[in-house]
Amino acid sequence: MANDEMRAEYRPTIKDLPVDERPRERLAHAGEGALSTAELLAIILRTGVGGENVLSLATRLLSRYGGLPGLARASFAELKAEKGMGPAKTAQLKAALELGRRMLLAAPEDRFVVHSPADVAQLLMAEMAHLEQEHFQVLYLDTRNRLLGSETVYVGSLNTSHIRVSEVFRDAVKRNCASIIVAHNHPSGDPTPSPEDVEVTRQLVAAGNLLDIEVLDHLIIGQQRFVSLRERGLGFE
Repeated sequence: MANDEMRAEYRPTIKDLPVDERPRERLAHAGEGALSTAELLAIILRTGVGGENVLSLATRLLSRYGGLPGLARASFAELKAEKGMGPAKTAQLKAALELGRRMLLAAPEDRFVVHSPADVAQLLMAEMAHLEQEHFQVLYLDTRNRLLGSETVYVGSLNTSHIRVSEVFRDAVKRNCASIIVAHNHPSGDPTPSPEDVEVTRQLVAAGNLLDIEVLDHLIIGQQRFVSLRERGLGFE
């Protein structure tokens, strides 16, 4: 009975992973671009907590706060209160997020530029493809299609009765954006657009026309696949 309880309570640690699957080793050999957001966050946090390795901790935080934008908005006190965090890890995380923010402000010419739907998919795939719930994200662009920032505005099943157009465009108006791109994931892994996806797109395009903020595309992220509704002419009639 004791052995059964020990097996039930056992949780693998990062050291239990093959060397070439550990985040730090993968970064050294494959480069930072090959790592998921959770893996990069795990490197910053360094250690997990009893019963939860650091990669699981990173994944839990990203899911709870809706990705990096949500973590950036969370207060120091909120993050410090999370299981497995504390003042030291919270300071490390907040410092890393602030460095990223300052880099964008200091070097606008180096901002990510969107040339095609594939560029957006490459940017979002690692973070969104494995989420267990649907996350609806908005990317804000300037007149040169340079990325000004992004925001997760909704978590849950995509439904026209739930998505608020004003919420989607709120920060776009504040940032004086020229255009936006919206994206959401299908946890099933199949990025085939649903009728709801098309209707949400149609509503956003109409609202964007009124606000003079163009909706360039709506991407659906699946497992190693994506669909551009703009390319398929769905919702952009």
